Amino acid sequence: MEKTTQKRTLKGIIVSDKMTKTRVVAVSRLQKHKKYHKYHNMTKKYKAHDEKEEYAVGDTVMIEETRPISKDKRWKIVKLVKKATLKEKEEKEA
Repeated sequence: MEKTTQKRTLKGIIVSDKMTKTRVVAVSRLQKHKKYHKYHNMTKKYKAHDEKEEYAVGDTVMIEETRPISKDKRWKIVKLVKKATLKEKEEKEA
């Protein structure tokens, strides 16, 4: 009998595509400061598997938790949310 579990999914922006079949995805979230009660951005980078190497820097993607693929890769890219525009790519390079 198989167990069906809900896998975690996150939305983030690809910040690096220099590795073969791997993309680095930066996921941002808001966290409230315990003492000052202000919200600030927390960003964490995840290495995600991209089998067909179809995603590029600046693309917004959904990633899903999966079995360990390598030492650092525990996520895979599920779908493209928004393709990066030419203007966004130029800003990243500058």
